[in-house]
Amino acid sequence: MQVQRSLSDKIFLVLKGIAMGLANKIPGVSGGVVAFVAGFYEEFIYSFKRVNKTALKFLISGRFKSFYRYVNGSFLFLLILGIVISFFSVSKILDFLLSRYEIQVWACFFGMIIGSIYYINKDFEGQWTKTSRTALAVGTFLGIGISFFDPATENSNLLFVFLCGIISVSGMTLPGLSGSFIMMIMGNYVLLLVDSVNSLYDTIADIIVGDFDFINNPARIHLLKVLVFFTLGSLTGLVTFSNLLSYLIKHFKKVTYASILGFIIGSLGVVWPWKNKVYAISNGNYLVDRNGNYIVATYKRYLPELTADTAWAVFYILVGIFMVLALEWYGAKTRKK
Repeated sequence: MQVQRSLSDKIFLVLKGIAMGLANKIPGVSGGVVAFVAGFYEEFIYSFKRVNKTALKFLISGRFKSFYRYVNGSFLFLLILGIVISFFSVSKILDFLLSRYEIQVWACFFGMIIGSIYYINKDFEGQWTKTSRTALAVGTFLGIGISFFDPATENSNLLFVFLCGIISVSGMTLPGLSGSFIMMIMGNYVLLLVDSVNSLYDTIADIIVGDFDFINNPARIHLLKVLVFFTLGSLTGLVTFSNLLSYLIKHFKKVTYASILGFIIGSLGVVWPWKNKVYAISNGNYLVDRNGNYIVATYKRYLPELTADTAWAVFYILVGIFMVLALEWYGAKTRKK
């Protein structure tokens, strides 16, 4: 599935990677939705499916060009580049916006998911069967059910971290199932998506200025180990899920897409804009992370009153819907080339 891309297409692919990285970081939002709506989901799944024994043989034998072509390297490189950029730059802006304009940000993501539901549903016009309706219902109930799970406590055991990596990648491969929200349920959201990433950022900054004192910092070294095991788990899960989903799409496309649509519908409850944070408490004391911030245990949703703030939130829902429709338009234009 090698695709010749113009410079503008390459730039847009990096931007899509940035969008995926942002979506994967937000609990309740799935990066896979970005891939699905932007029109490169099947190429995404296909490319990671190609990371197999044949690709490994090319790599071990030093046939790097063959390896690069075999795994659709140009696509993966540009997409991963965008994801990495988002984690170390744009996601910082998103953190700031969430701290200042939380309802508006959630409203925008809520709108994006509504737009995604509309987009995917178009593929089923006049083609709904009993089996696909059942798959839709099962996916919806699973998506809703996950949102009511109580989060576990943090666990930095490296084998558990590896397992977290395998599971977390579901947000990239299965639209509607948020990997970051799963991490929150497993109790390791702060550890894996905040503390370990920040430790890598600090370590790179120290190396640039020639400061290697971090080698004698057991806490920093442990966080770096956590990040390595989490990354290895994520890569393992990405290849495994990609092969599974590639098979399902090839042999049961409508049922698979109906299940995906159900997961996305079920995730609406997670990203409902109007909710209050319920902080984790142990022995009567609020729990805090390593940065002194209160740890969120869950969210309590409520219906908004008719105020100016509510009107602005509704406006941002419409903005989110428009963003998805714009992605759909660009994706359709790309597929026609």
